[in-house]
Amino acid sequence: MLLYFMRSRRLTGLGLVALACALSSLPAQAQWKWLDSRGQTHISDTPPPRDVPDKDVLQRPDPAARKAVPAPAAAAPSAASTSARPAVDPELEERKRKAEQDQATRQKADDKKAQTARADNCQRAREQLSTMESGMRVVRVRPDGEREYLSDEQRASEAQRARSTMATECR
Repeated sequence: MLLYFMRSRRLTGLGLVALACALSSLPAQAQWKWLDSRGQTHISDTPPPRDVPDKDVLQRPDPAARKAVPAPAAAAPSAASTSARPAVDPELEERKRKAEQDQATRQKADDKKAQTARADNCQRAREQLSTMESGMRVVRVRPDGEREYLSDEQRASEAQRARSTMATECR
């Protein structure tokens, strides 16, 4: 009985070793094959140097073959669940989401600021139009400090300018 138990453990151990050897002998995921300047053939899992012309690259890795390499039996359930969606770094996704939220917050703040400025411009244009249409004398101070009373044409021009501002800012 003891001899049978020892033999079965030995066979189990040999089976695990055989499985490990079989899995380690799987073909490499990316195989490159190219000729160098002396005509020697190189096979590697890294791409050839940049100085190798494209015509001398004999074999490139096949992206479909890389995905077709079977996963070990223990990792099969997790591989099946991750193949449904691409593998993404959670920290990168979190940073990306936070950046999008910050951008949206800044956009809302800018929109609110622009809306406040439009409301302020609208109010000023209404007050300007009211002043120009009131019939009271309007005085402007020139750069040299002299007072200047607006003529009827100048008042009409300022009123028209206030109306155009109201048309764009008061929505």
